[in-house]
Amino acid sequence: MAIMNARTRPIFWLQPSLPALPSLRAMLRAAITRRYLAEMDDRMLKDIGISRMDARQEAERLPWDITPPRP
Repeated sequence: MAIMNARTRPIFWLQPSLPALPSLRAMLRAAITRRYLAEMDDRMLKDIGISRMDARQEAERLPWDITPPRP
């Protein structure tokens, strides 16, 4: 039987759980693709099935806001 002391025993209740943050690469990709989306004309937006208002709302989101918005 192993003896566990304060140095070897993990203390889970002292380790705060942080929310999962997106990586810098994911945030950069989101910022770039949102900029491209904002620059599209109405014909291109119609081709991908997005209205001008939806494109503007998506382009205004912050880079770390990567999860899709709730309906």
